[in-house]
Formats: sequence, structure tokens, C-alpha cells
Amino acid sequence: MNLQSWTPGRVNLIGEWIDFNGGTVLPASLPLGVEITLDPSPDNFDHVTSAQFPGKASAEQDAPAQKHWADYVFGALQTARKQGWIKGAQTVRLDSTIPAGAGVSSSAAVTVGVLKACVPNGVDPTRIALLAQSVENEFIGVPCGIMDQMAVAHARPGEALALDTRALKFEQLAIPEGWTFAVINSGIERKLADGRYKERRDACLAAAKYLGIDYLCDAEDLSALPSNLHPIGQHVLSEEARSRAAIAALRRSDALAFGHQMLASHASLRKDFKVSTPEIDALVDDAVQLGAWGARITGAGFGGCIVVLLVDIKPAQWWADLHAAHPASRWICDVKAG
Repeated sequence: MNLQSWTPGRVNLIGEWIDFNGGTVLPASLPLGVEITLDPSPDNFDHVTSAQFPGKASAEQDAPAQKHWADYVFGALQTARKQGWIKGAQTVRLDSTIPAGAGVSSSAAVTVGVLKACVPNGVDPTRIALLAQSVENEFIGVPCGIMDQMAVAHARPGEALALDTRALKFEQLAIPEGWTFAVINSGIERKLADGRYKERRDACLAAAKYLGIDYLCDAEDLSALPSNLHPIGQHVLSEEARSRAAIAALRRSDALAFGHQMLASHASLRKDFKVSTPEIDALVDDAVQLGAWGARITGAGFGGCIVVLLVDIKPAQWWADLHAAHPASRWICDVKAG
């Protein structure tokens, strides 16, 4: 029996590095996504092909991760079999318009998408998101939070998802008319499995443990933190406040206030959390100089994309000017009112 699904990528508008710290985040779905088709395998191996990558990846049904891009599919298939949603090995075909390595959740879209294709009708998308997170945490070995999976499982076109990552409660908020969020790839590829993501995450958890709290977003006083952890705590607390302020600004269609929070977020990610790069800092600065109301690095950092707020201007001319100054950058897509 042929099984199919389509799952979008996501861009995080604000609320960076706080989903596993008990924070509130604001992702939005992209018009780009991954189409997934499953058929029973002719043998006892799972097989994966992609329109974007050459060759075929194969693995036994219970094989460990192979450090291959297809691991997200293999892990999701193993999870689906454990849930009783499918039986036996599968042949999986992917066709994605989401750029890999750009920080817009191609991995979450693939993992959630495979589970969606396997899942019976009536299963809560939040359950799918949690299972997809477990694939990344336990099978792939990336200790990510829940934001990406919830975003691609729940977000709708033309809306942002104000998500309480601790309670897994959310509100879908319409993007105001006249607002355009442009997603621009810096041209610097990022990889989470190279250890830098884990280093930052471990520092957050260490700061929370030092303060005797479960979630760093609950900290009231950072003065007890050692000097190496204080900037980490400062970013997390200030980013939680910025995320909540940006959500309030979105509700009242206050683009000036929203843009201000985006710029402050980037400054914190650059100075305190240290996950930006000089090239991305220059891209953000020039985006604003050319007329953007706000801009920031988005995703885990160390490369990838920026997200930019444009209000009542033509994105095409703005982008032409930005690209002329940064020829390595690439236009990914825009997100606006539905």
C-alpha cells in the first residue's frame, strides 16, 4: 500500500535556544516542504532515495544510525514500527524543496513527514512531534528541543505558532497584512551533529543546575553563575522576554516593536551566546540598512539563515540590493499573510 505525506519546513521568527530551557518561541511554517512516499520493501531492508541526493541508502530494519542523511528516515521508520503503525521494511522516496543545512528544519520535516505518512488517522500531531524529537535525540544523537517538530506538525500557512515549549500549548497567530518575513541563506552551511550545538545546550543545562532550577528560563537572579555561564544565562532570560514581547507586538500588528526585538535577539546571539559569524553579522546589518525593520540569525546558528522583517516594501528590489552586496547569500522564500 502506497503511503504519502507533505510536511513544511519552518523558520523561527524569534525565541532562539530557549525551547529546551522552558521558553516560549515563535516559529512559522514555510511554503517549502518535503514530499514523502512509502511502499513495502521487496526485501528485509529499508531503502531510501531522494530527488536531491544521488544513490540509494539501505539499512536493516533495526540497524543503528549510519551517520548518513537517510538516518532521519531510518529512525522514523523504526519508531513507526514500534508504534505498530507499519509492518515490515519500507522503500521511501523523498522530494524536498527545503535546502539542507540552512537551519530551516529539513531534518524535522523529514522525520515528522515519515511518521505522518505511517500514522493512522486521528493521532494527535503533538504525539507525532514528540516521537520525531525522540528520533533526533536517541537515534541521531542530536539533543534538540521540541520547537522544530511542533512547528512543522502544527503550523499553518500565513500564521506563526506562539508555542509554550514546556506545556506544549500553542496559539496560531495570523501574520499581519503588509508584513513579509524573508528567509535568506547566508551561504554558510551549518551542521548540528558536529558538537557545537551540544556544547551550548550542555552549558544551558549546567547553568540551570548551578542555580538549582529545572529550566533556565525560570531564573530570577544570575549573579551566582560563574563568569563562563553568566552570558549563557543572560541570553536565555533576555530571549524569553524578547519572545513574549514580540508575540504581543504581533498580536497588535506593531511592526516597529517586533523588529526591535529581532535586532536585540541577534545582538544577544552574537555577543552573549556567540553563535553568529562575522559574515552573518554583516548580512544582518546590511539587510537593515537597505530598509528591513528587523533581522536576525535564525536556527541554531553557526551559519545557515537569517530572517528579515520587511514592511510595505517590494522584496524583489530589496533582495537585489542585498544580494549584490552579499553574492554568496541565497533567497530561500518569504512568509506572509495567507
